[in-house]
Amino acid sequence: MSSEYLERASRLPGAVVWTKRAVGRTGGGEAGLVLPDGCMDLLWTAGRLLVAGPDTRAFSPGPGLRGPWVGVRFRPGAAPALLGVPAYELLDQRVELADMRSGAEVRRLTERIDAAPDPAAELEALALRLAAAAQPEDPQIRAVVAALAAGRSVAATAEAVGLGARQLHRRSLTAFGYGPKTLARILRMQRALALARSGVPLAETAARTGYADQAHLARDVRELAGRTVTTLLRP
Repeated sequence: MSSEYLERASRLPGAVVWTKRAVGRTGGGEAGLVLPDGCMDLLWTAGRLLVAGPDTRAFSPGPGLRGPWVGVRFRPGAAPALLGVPAYELLDQRVELADMRSGAEVRRLTERIDAAPDPAAELEALALRLAAAAQPEDPQIRAVVAALAAGRSVAATAEAVGLGARQLHRRSLTAFGYGPKTLARILRMQRALALARSGVPLAETAARTGYADQAHLARDVRELAGRTVTTLLRP
């Protein structure tokens, strides 16, 4: 099956609301592939609410996870405070929300979204309520993401935000699920793929996103995504 994917900016700062549904048939198996992006998502499909933890490798939905889906994708580091769970506990997992909150509460929320004429708007409203009840987002974590996304080194990032190397690593595990070096690699891969998809040649993409050369870019993408860069760029 292929899929139709749509997204829009959320009313929750930095978040994205997205929908995905299966359409038609195709011989390819990459339509549902989810690449590491540093983010976590709150997910709904009929009768279920789940949380997608941070990924260190590409995730391909199995037969029971084909959707259709609605999701709220939180910016890197934002979800743990909203959900009350450190990111490292959800690393590379899709977890039922009922495993983290009251089962009765989650059943009520699920039924409400199931019955809503616009499940995406209802799921977004849930995310906004969670954010309103949570502690304010840590500005240091925001600064870490901004620095790494801009291509700064881990050492320069730690110095810029006023954290020691061990403090930065410990805070990163809670906020992102992994250390700052892994987050930097994932954000760099996403920058490179976006640039290449805009039509920039791979050699130039590698140079502009901080890889040693095109071979380094290809190797890093293969390690993180489990696919070649040319496969990921294929329409």
